[in-house]
Amino acid sequence: MTENAVPAAELYTDEFAVDPYPAFAKLRVDSPVCPVTSPRFDSYLITRYDDAKAALMDPRLSKDLYGPGQHFLRIFGPNSEGLNKNMLNSDPPEHSRLRQITSRAFAPRRLEALRPRIAEIVAGLLDRIVPDGHADLMRDFAIPLPMMVIGELLGIPDKDRQTVLEWTQVIRESGSSGRPPAEEKARVQEAQAWLHGYLTELVAAKRIRPGDDMVSMLVAACDEEGVLSERELVSTTFLLLFAGHQTTADFIGNATVALLTNPAQLDLLRATPDLLPQAIEELLRFDGPLPVASPRIATEEVEYQGVRIPEGSIVGVVINSANHDPAQFEDADRLDLCRERGPHLGFGHGVHYCLGVSLARMEAQIGIGELLRRLPGLALAVPPEELRRLPAASPFRGLIELPVRFTA
Repeated sequence: MTENAVPAAELYTDEFAVDPYPAFAKLRVDSPVCPVTSPRFDSYLITRYDDAKAALMDPRLSKDLYGPGQHFLRIFGPNSEGLNKNMLNSDPPEHSRLRQITSRAFAPRRLEALRPRIAEIVAGLLDRIVPDGHADLMRDFAIPLPMMVIGELLGIPDKDRQTVLEWTQVIRESGSSGRPPAEEKARVQEAQAWLHGYLTELVAAKRIRPGDDMVSMLVAACDEEGVLSERELVSTTFLLLFAGHQTTADFIGNATVALLTNPAQLDLLRATPDLLPQAIEELLRFDGPLPVASPRIATEEVEYQGVRIPEGSIVGVVINSANHDPAQFEDADRLDLCRERGPHLGFGHGVHYCLGVSLARMEAQIGIGELLRRLPGLALAVPPEELRRLPAASPFRGLIELPVRFTA
């Protein structure tokens, strides 16, 4: 680490949790490749658009956290090993093999057939809250919607989904409970162990009684085709479960807040519903749910913006900073739903481009479209600065609660 390294505690403040974009703007100008120190691990943050895009494609920045060096131990801890050996944390050719297998579940025809069911889930969730005139949109809508969808896709029995959701939320909300750090760590480890055990049992159940679902498809790839190991099978199931609902839920929450705090843009979208697909892209650019791409490891010394990043360093590509880079986006800090669809990095870039992008877009378009149609007078029930958010150092940008009111 260099002498100008920034302590994580100075960067990830309460103010940062509310609005990280001023800090990102400062980093882009003063330290576009910023070394950050923390008790868990040190890292380098890449914050400008052109550098971020290049880094996401740089083969010297490896995603293989389980190769030489076992970097996952520094980042996730030993209890995560059974859940994170998947395509997200691998390089080609292993990544290519795992992605090819998993991509079968996201075939366009299969996803399009799901559209009526997503609309049905959205309608059911809104039916429950419309009569009340108020709701916590995270608890009542944004979180259950993608969880119900991915639960059906994976073949998780309906009776288990609420319990699965509760354990995933322990991981998502880590650091926000107010528990002492040691107790919080133990709770997260308990959640990881429970989910690993549950998914292992789910895989075993699908072996006995397969269905038309993703897990059954992955079991067949493991048992019949021999192209997936047992560890990869369970870990890939976890990746699909967590990635399949976490980021979509946080995006719906962030997008709702962005619209409610930009009333002219909200009115435009209500008046022009055909603008919704374009609006989804701009909302994702404006305040995405994954501020920093999942960690990369420098397999050799690399240099960005004149800063030498030593071999073995952890590198974080700051997607949300790149998406606010004025060198790439005019008036980048302004929400503009009419902005021409540009090459934002909200879904990543390169070989690790989000596999579930079509499903995420479909859920967001149906969910946000119906939310605005069925909840007239939708408004925040508390000032924006009082919204409870995930901790500043969380890998996710999202809300714990989203209290709103509307006309019943």
